[in-house]
Amino acid sequence: MQNRRDFLKRASLMLAGGMVMPQLLTSCGGSAGPKKHIGLQLYSLREMVKDDGIQKVLETVAKMGYTHVETAGYDNGKMYGLAPAEFKKMVEDQGMKCTSSHLSQAITKDTEAEVMAWWDRAIEAHNQIGVKYMVQPWMPINDNTTIDDMKMYADYFTSVGYKTAAASIAFGYHNHDFEFKYKFDGKYAYDYLLDNVSKQHVFFQMDVYWVMMGGEDPVKYLKERASQFKAIHIKDEKEIGASGKMNFQPIFEQMKANNVRDWYVEVEQYTNNNPVESVQQSYDFLAKADYVY
Repeated sequence: MQNRRDFLKRASLMLAGGMVMPQLLTSCGGSAGPKKHIGLQLYSLREMVKDDGIQKVLETVAKMGYTHVETAGYDNGKMYGLAPAEFKKMVEDQGMKCTSSHLSQAITKDTEAEVMAWWDRAIEAHNQIGVKYMVQPWMPINDNTTIDDMKMYADYFTSVGYKTAAASIAFGYHNHDFEFKYKFDGKYAYDYLLDNVSKQHVFFQMDVYWVMMGGEDPVKYLKERASQFKAIHIKDEKEIGASGKMNFQPIFEQMKANNVRDWYVEVEQYTNNNPVESVQQSYDFLAKADYVY
């Protein structure tokens, strides 16, 4: 994954406007009417997390208008260095919910017991936060990957899915574009996983940009495998809607047809090297779009 610094005037105004409602803060972008269910993957503001701390990030995100967040900061039983209950309260104090988390562990035959114990602790922490989803955002696929490796990972994901299900949490896998570079049994690695995990215990969080960059059509996958996609990453080359490469309308229309309720903006690169401005621009684009729900 590509690597995920000073606020411009707009960001400064957002941080200063603590008593202003989020809808007003985004009104310059033209948003109006009922607040939309727009989530943010907090990796989008990873440098701000490092520089200013997660509290300031959550305040900023809430003022933009985002309603829910997906984390990328789990480590050793804590979320962004905080006890799970403390982090949950911090999010909810901003009027948002933490509904999903990205976290991952590689596995080998020799590390299975250790890795599964790691997941047990992670599930306990995420259950305290109250997430709906725990998502592994990566797996090692390269020129040396074998069909046996793919089978091992499909079984691994299924095993983790059984564990999370016991805590009423769904386990998922998030793609990049490399899953469309390699084939196994004549199928893309992505399709191999889709076909070989337990569909009752593993869902897929489609990253629509990376599917497109892999040369495939996200709408086609959403139509053909509707039941396997419970959550979506809305992403573009930089800010949402800025590249002109992504046609988001049919994606959202199919998401709505599939009754997908949980989706998250992720911004990995920034036109002006200003993450806050880019994340706000992405929100404004989606808030104005008639097809976004």
